[in-house]
Amino acid sequence: MRRFHYRHQSQRSEQESLKLSALQDQRVLAPKRVRRLPPQLTLEPAQEFRHLHHHVLARDTHREHEEIAELSQGVPIREFLQKQESKVAQSFWTIIDILHAELYFRSMLAYLATKEQFLIDAPTIEDLVRDKVKEKLNLKVGESEYTAWRNSLGNAMFHAINSDVIPNNAGVAVEYRVNGRAFRIDFMVTGKDALGRESLFIVELKQWTDIEFSELADHVRTYLGGGIRDTLHPAYQAWSYASHLNMYNEYIYENRVKVKASAYLHNCADTKVVNASRYEEKLKEVNVFFKGQANDLRSSISTVIKEGTGIELLQKIDQSRIRPSMQLAESVSTMLKGKEEFVLLDKQKTVLEKIVHAANNSTDSAKQVLIVKGGPGTGKSVISINAVARLTGQRLNVRYVTPNAAPRAVFEAKLNEFFKKADIRSLFSGSGSFTDTAKNSYDVLIVDEAHRLKMKSGIYKNLGENQLKEIINSAKTSVFFIDEAQKVTWSDVGEIHRIEEEAKRQNAKIEKIELTSQFRCGGSDDYLAWLDETLGVNSEIPHYFKKDSFDFKIFENPKDLHEEIKNNNKSNNKSRMVAGYCWNWISQKKPTLKDIQIRKFDYEATWNLTEDGSQWIISPSSVEEVGCIHTCQGLELDYVGVIVGLDLVTKNGELRTNPDARAKTDKSLAGFKTELKINPDLALAKADELIRNTYRTLMSRGMKGCYVYFVDEATAEYFKKHLPE
Repeated sequence: MRRFHYRHQSQRSEQESLKLSALQDQRVLAPKRVRRLPPQLTLEPAQEFRHLHHHVLARDTHREHEEIAELSQGVPIREFLQKQESKVAQSFWTIIDILHAELYFRSMLAYLATKEQFLIDAPTIEDLVRDKVKEKLNLKVGESEYTAWRNSLGNAMFHAINSDVIPNNAGVAVEYRVNGRAFRIDFMVTGKDALGRESLFIVELKQWTDIEFSELADHVRTYLGGGIRDTLHPAYQAWSYASHLNMYNEYIYENRVKVKASAYLHNCADTKVVNASRYEEKLKEVNVFFKGQANDLRSSISTVIKEGTGIELLQKIDQSRIRPSMQLAESVSTMLKGKEEFVLLDKQKTVLEKIVHAANNSTDSAKQVLIVKGGPGTGKSVISINAVARLTGQRLNVRYVTPNAAPRAVFEAKLNEFFKKADIRSLFSGSGSFTDTAKNSYDVLIVDEAHRLKMKSGIYKNLGENQLKEIINSAKTSVFFIDEAQKVTWSDVGEIHRIEEEAKRQNAKIEKIELTSQFRCGGSDDYLAWLDETLGVNSEIPHYFKKDSFDFKIFENPKDLHEEIKNNNKSNNKSRMVAGYCWNWISQKKPTLKDIQIRKFDYEATWNLTEDGSQWIISPSSVEEVGCIHTCQGLELDYVGVIVGLDLVTKNGELRTNPDARAKTDKSLAGFKTELKINPDLALAKADELIRNTYRTLMSRGMKGCYVYFVDEATAEYFKKHLPE
């Protein structure tokens, strides 16, 4: 978001304040609209207006705006506007409206004070912070967070900083929401170090008492949200916040502000899990303090904050422009070079250049929406990652967004191989991260797998209104990569017509592009056309599929299939087993149990393990397991082995779907039974589409081959009959 420079109210002279007051009270034109200027803004001469015009409109050089700046030289704007036609004056007030909105919504700091004032406020800090979070961040908090503020701020941090070793006029901030993202930094202290360098000290606060090891990297397990859950290690979390500020906050990296991060687990006395050697890398960079270590935390803060400077530094950080640092831009823009898997071919390059062109020409008042339609293997994800790298290299504020976590996790892992000194996760985001993001906070949002977008966000689907609406609102340029035939859950609402409707509502320019040539499945468009026809997904495209053009095999025994996949995997770890979700995930709570059991062949296997998380498809040991649609969609393999369950069967020579065969632990069809009572025909038709789409997606993951076992023998015969001679 573009910034402009202004003098804060406390910095204005009495004469300036009187002039501003007079201007505010002169509601010159358009009485139906609010014309009161933002109190922080000093508008006096035409020269300052020209300055505002430059910062707000940038590439929008509307003639009437220039006219004000040129004709009013040496004349106070108020007097000039009174003499002008309403069109010109109206244009001026449009700018003021933009400025007011930007001032009001841009602030991401909830509570701001000096250390001295914080100590005074401590007895009622939870009430003050709650009010400020609602006022400035537009967020409502529950009772648990309110209580946490009382304990962590009013008690723990009060005692930690209540000492003369920390200057009274050091700045203190609570709940800093970074760049409109979902995460908030709990506590910050600012000032200068012993060398006079501006410094920021971050404290990540945790109320945890009992902590366990997690099977996930950089995670621990503790009681959260009513149960024991995996969550980021506090040192990693604090480090990621510091890294994000160093890489994206322009004031911090341009002025070389020292940023130090720590975590304070003020209720936890047992240090063995958090300080375990497996977390050594992050513990070298972030100190973690425990119950009874308030003095140690205080000492750590005092080594960074030797001199207080009031709240000025916090205000500068809050008002700073958000854009990638040169270090991040150069690193990300070069790390894909020479990597064969990221090379663009054919029309893929054209789509990339269209994205870059749109990103460089969109503005706050001229949004652009690109819709890129393409089937499996057409390069949607590769283009997305190239676009992120290219635009980050131009220092635009860009994010790669996916509704499902697997593609994000895999690409993060691949890119982290080249760039490990910053939190590369800042480039990636889930589609539910924009429920209350300010308008145009991002230059570009690139949405991969857009067909998987949902209406509501959050674990309980109770946040936000519409992910499409929120994404388009949050960025000047939105790019949606979509394949409507890959909608696989009941709640998927990503459809081209919905994107177009929302883009029109937000007055965005729309461009649609289609990718046709695919580079998966041996580059065989004919295999995908045959698969679509055989599954009954799309029979309109003629195909000339031949068995020698793509390695497609039907196995009679799932054990033989799995062994073949394991053999193929030995060369490069790019072959995996997947299946339709027709077996309950019983191993989730009892890891020794086998989920998938096909007793006729004495075949047993487990679903993908939780310890691999969303990186299951690249975990070396995961070839022994079986993945599902949620861990492989949006990703590709060399060879994929697919077990087709009884949700796809053949009756009287006709391929049919059976929603009742889906496992109880599968949430993909959540909503089917309710809809079945209301509108049976619609419910059955939608379930039929989703099941067919699921197998289409699973059977198109392989670049070199797809091996299939059908639980229903009649369906195996059906596919054999449809194979070309």
